[in-house]
Amino acid sequence: LRGQRKGLRVGFFLHTPFCTSEIFRVLPDRGELLKGVLGADLIGFHTYNYQRHFRSTLLRVLGWETETEGMWHDGREVRMGVYPIGHNHAGFDKAMKQADFPAILAKHRADLAGKRMILNVERLDYTKGLPEKLAAMRLFLARHPEKRDDVLFVLIAVPSRQGVDEYSALTEQVQREVGAINGEFGKVGHAPVQFLHRGFPLVDLAAFYALAEVCLVTPLRDGMNLVAKEFLDCQRAEFPDRPGVLILSEFAGAAQELSHALHVNPHDVDNVADAVNRALEMP
Repeated sequence: LRGQRKGLRVGFFLHTPFCTSEIFRVLPDRGELLKGVLGADLIGFHTYNYQRHFRSTLLRVLGWETETEGMWHDGREVRMGVYPIGHNHAGFDKAMKQADFPAILAKHRADLAGKRMILNVERLDYTKGLPEKLAAMRLFLARHPEKRDDVLFVLIAVPSRQGVDEYSALTEQVQREVGAINGEFGKVGHAPVQFLHRGFPLVDLAAFYALAEVCLVTPLRDGMNLVAKEFLDCQRAEFPDRPGVLILSEFAGAAQELSHALHVNPHDVDNVADAVNRALEMP
């Protein structure tokens, strides 16, 4: 980039987590990658942890010490900053102010038929921890038979990287487990888990967020995770539904911003199942 035009100012933002130095140093081209990133004038991260990992990696791999705000490299000042990405607030706000939004909300409320919705929205990706999430749902239903008829787990999984073998296998695994859970805990007229393998218009998503009593955001690793923020944005006092509770993976970048959510370890199935029950019983 610098060879293209003299005086060019370059910014680099990492949209995913930056791993610890112990993981990064395994890469054969670790030094070249780090020096390449340092070609930027400004390097941005989602969280302070990711920035700290990057600085630690520079020290352990290249032996270069840095200040919190950056360093001098190759005769230039390279600045580092933390810029947590936000969600599409304007889009959701506009959707919820549409004239037909109350009717859309009422339709989805009627579809729930009095069930308490536990909502999950994400891309169908192995980083999102869907098999672990389903294991927690199974454990919750096994432990709380008195709640089986009252709750509805709604999994909206937007198709991702179709045609890739690993993602096709994950889709099949999730579909099998959803069928197994419904076969074990469902009854005529009620399946406790609904798996919706498709995208939805923004206005419908806003209605789902507004109606959900629990939003289950438990990725195994996530740079930020905007679903958590979208859910909170759509939980508004003007809609007469019970306020919702956010269950959030401690391994999502958003956990560092949303400290009042119920934080869980997504690998700990007991922890997640207990959090779901706690969220449903909170006043």
